[in-house]
Amino acid sequence: MHDEDEDGTAVDRTPGEEPAATTPATHGFLLLHGWQNHRPPGHWQHWLAGRLGELGHEVGYPQLPDPDDPCRERWLDELRSHLDALRGQRRTVVCHSLACLLWLHAVARGAVAVPVDRVLLVAPPSSEVLRQHTEVREFAAPAVTPAEVSAAAAYTRVIGSDDDPYCPEGAAVRYGEPLGLPSDILPGQAHLDLDAGYGDWPSLLDWCLGTDTAPVTARRGRPHR
Repeated sequence: MHDEDEDGTAVDRTPGEEPAATTPATHGFLLLHGWQNHRPPGHWQHWLAGRLGELGHEVGYPQLPDPDDPCRERWLDELRSHLDALRGQRRTVVCHSLACLLWLHAVARGAVAVPVDRVLLVAPPSSEVLRQHTEVREFAAPAVTPAEVSAAAAYTRVIGSDDDPYCPEGAAVRYGEPLGLPSDILPGQAHLDLDAGYGDWPSLLDWCLGTDTAPVTARRGRPHR
């Protein structure tokens, strides 16, 4: 399956090698990036999409429109479209940064027509920080209840850092505790992005392929085997 790049050119949805035709895509993954993210090859989401694709899974890793000056309504339309196309026996959505708030807006609007199995919210920014930036202030967190979150996904987990400048109050305090979600808080890992050294991330790959309750730990800087 393919997405269109920013110039309209059709590109592979997974940056890794295409799985062999004989390999069944048993799980479906949708990876959603954040503000100002143009899917750089070194980013952990790019790496994760490639690894999951190599293992034969169905992976969507779209370039959301206008990442430097995103429109919430356009991003919501893109999310609905990619959710409709998501296939697999177990359907997982992995959001980073602004995409976490995109997911919560979709949940608050009841826009997740068919619930997914799992959602991972990685480094969600706080509304207070988003409101300081004209380009993304409309993404500030909507009013949403734990019941609404549970209705959109059978399992949702929060991953954050204790020194994320985009969520100074802490992801567990801001999102995990109010929504009743399990949270992994990683010491000293900033925004869990490329600037923080997050290229390959073996623990997150292990979570994607394993059980919901397995903790996600900090990147160890070694390739997954």
